[in-house]
Amino acid sequence: MVTSPKILLITPPLTQLNTPYPATAYIKGFLGGRGYAVAQADLGLELVLKLFSRAGLTRVFAEIEAGDFILSDNVRRMLRLKNSYLSTVEPVVRFLQNKDSTLAPRICHSRYLPEASRFDNVADLETAFGTMGLTDQARHLATLYLEDLGDLLKETVGPQFGFSRYAEKLGMSATTFDELHAALQTTPNLLDRMLLELLDDLLARTQPDVVGFTVPFPGNLYGALRLAGRIKASCPATYTIMGGGYPNTELRSIKEPRFFDYIDFLTLDDGEGPWLRLLESIGCQLPVVSCQAVEIGQQNELTTNNGQLTTNTLQRTFLRNAAGEVEYINHPQPDIPHPEVGTPDYSGLPLSEYLSVIEVLNPMHRLWSDGRWNKLTVAHGCYWKRCSFCDVTLDYIGRYETAPSALLADRIEQIVAQTGQTGFHFVDEAAPPLALRELAIELLKRRTGITWWGNIRFEKTFSPDLCRLLAASGCIAVSGGLEVASDRLLALMEKGVTIAQVARVTDGFTQAGIMVHAYLMYGFPTQTTQETVDSLEIVRQLFEAGIIQSGYWHRFSMTAHSPVGKNPAKYQVAAVGPEPGPFAWNDLWHDDPTGTDHGQFGPGLAKALYNYLHGVALHEPLSFWFDFRVPKTTVPRNVVAQALQEPTKPDFAKQNQRLFWLGNAPELRLETGKKSGRAVLTFYEQAEDFELKLPAALGPWLHNLLIRLSSDYDTKILLKDAARDFPAGLAFAQFLESEAWRTLREKGLLVL
Repeated sequence: MVTSPKILLITPPLTQLNTPYPATAYIKGFLGGRGYAVAQADLGLELVLKLFSRAGLTRVFAEIEAGDFILSDNVRRMLRLKNSYLSTVEPVVRFLQNKDSTLAPRICHSRYLPEASRFDNVADLETAFGTMGLTDQARHLATLYLEDLGDLLKETVGPQFGFSRYAEKLGMSATTFDELHAALQTTPNLLDRMLLELLDDLLARTQPDVVGFTVPFPGNLYGALRLAGRIKASCPATYTIMGGGYPNTELRSIKEPRFFDYIDFLTLDDGEGPWLRLLESIGCQLPVVSCQAVEIGQQNELTTNNGQLTTNTLQRTFLRNAAGEVEYINHPQPDIPHPEVGTPDYSGLPLSEYLSVIEVLNPMHRLWSDGRWNKLTVAHGCYWKRCSFCDVTLDYIGRYETAPSALLADRIEQIVAQTGQTGFHFVDEAAPPLALRELAIELLKRRTGITWWGNIRFEKTFSPDLCRLLAASGCIAVSGGLEVASDRLLALMEKGVTIAQVARVTDGFTQAGIMVHAYLMYGFPTQTTQETVDSLEIVRQLFEAGIIQSGYWHRFSMTAHSPVGKNPAKYQVAAVGPEPGPFAWNDLWHDDPTGTDHGQFGPGLAKALYNYLHGVALHEPLSFWFDFRVPKTTVPRNVVAQALQEPTKPDFAKQNQRLFWLGNAPELRLETGKKSGRAVLTFYEQAEDFELKLPAALGPWLHNLLIRLSSDYDTKILLKDAARDFPAGLAFAQFLESEAWRTLREKGLLVL
């Protein structure tokens, strides 16, 4: 008799505090749809909640007081305020969980919170927040309070702690396993012990045959291996599996056998296919689970009570074979198509326990950390996949697949019904505009009242009308890559956009009420000092025009799987290391002999951007932001303004485009007068009522058209279809230039 294995999926510490990382929910939804019993847990969240409780902080303070730590003045102050921290930590956590909003006035207007170094610059909080409400200010202050406690941990009992990472340094650019392995062999510190306590309770409740770890970032790797080591020591017959973004980019050429003391199977790319093959093999020959303690590495042969595990059907999977060597098995199996991966299943995760924090005063970064967002992909991979700095050679970018809009809307409705949350973050590499258009129409058709945001490319397909459609469907924000803000370098990196195009697209989103965040880059190969200064001037103009509201500068990083990393000579840079090792290999060091000293620009660019997004110092000379001499910009001060003045295509030239009406069906009233009759269309909309007065012959035609547009989303009515039914004797082209048509276009008649 074949027994289906019991599966436990774990997100190790740490990712986000405000919402679950979606990997386990995706795998649970996929496997659950195929009959597997799957449990999931976010041990990052659970560790934070265990730490930041009265009992947890009591243990922290006791260990500090009993230890031999070299303490800063800041930590000494916090120790003196121990009782204040113990009495406030649980109320603050409840407040950040949206369970006690009445605490906001005390946080803002009284000396309720003990304050350490994170509060040093809080004097300008009112200026920074502007018109933001009391609760938002309190949420930011409460976040600073938690960050003070995080600093306490890092300086004492948990030097590797971070609120969105854990021992991240051990996983970054780790070409060898030595340092990580040594850390895993040390006696667990207090945070590790708390984490392992959580795992022990979880294992006792779920009794899994298979435990899977998602490792999206370097800051999840140590936690995953520490947990896996505990499983191997206490339940050696339980299989452990790892996948996620970090293995997909860093561990594609792993040869380190010691890694497999902790992890039995390492899977690459999308997990659905590899998991299915693994479970088919494991389910046929489940071992008799024995949870007697053994030493790490003592028992790790992939055997079952019926003999050696069958591995010849595995897909994109590393393991350690009977000879003790790392082996990669990739039996040719088709990938699970994007429409068949199923709906993410968040059941089992404590959705009401996540913390909404406001870490930095950046409106887009706030979306990342504040609020519960359901994660979903519109399409798999990237439809552009040409950017030379991106990992376009890997599956998560290079394999582009879409799903029907009706199926996506079904998934959205399922997730809302399960979680009770209507916020969605579309986590595509770059959500395709046409797929977003069809999804938006489907959402409007069903009246699915969600709020959503996501990542896009600033391409011309995002017309002002499409932006208005997306806003009507619930879109509140988009992020996209302006990158170096230099047309020469944009062409070199094959970004497929120009500065003028970015300006027009961001203007369209802004006019539609959608916040725009720009990913900015400096240090791209061959970028000169002049180009860096000029790119800052373009960014200044974009903020001055009010067409981007948020941004962030990233330093260019050359990766092994990008076109630059594959062929550095083409981009006039030289790879200088590190040499490939037996463990991770992705981030590459490089020399840029034709470029500038890129590192010196980071602080000035960040300072300028922080001020620009708050509307401050937009007219200061660019040299103001740097503590070294920089050349004057060569960019004319009206580049962005001129781009926004470029004439748009008239509606008459859009005959093959679809009409879409965002409003309600109007009422028609025919009036007769002494000279001639006229038609009056009355519109009742969300915020206003208005009338259109038309010639009598035109009224019924327009009334009928708007009724069809507002009631039939399935039939595509093109502009030329409307022209075909236009009343005889009247000029359609002339009507498209009339005041009535312009009014309709302003009020919500779209040409898509």
